[in-house]
Amino acid sequence: MSIFFLIYALFILLIFNSLTHRFCIKMEMNQSKQEKVFRTINILIFILLVTSYVEVLNAMV
Repeated sequence: MSIFFLIYALFILLIFNSLTHRFCIKMEMNQSKQEKVFRTINILIFILLVTSYVEVLNAMV
């Protein structure tokens, strides 16, 4: 189960990073602002993935 969730999490992070990259290009952001946007989105997605993993573990018990 954890390997499946790890693959799922990497896939989700890849998708969101590609969408964030497209957004930054479309908005013509400078490099420093892009780094902040990427960091913020990655942290939020990571928190979401961790909480969903914990929820799945609790549901299995």
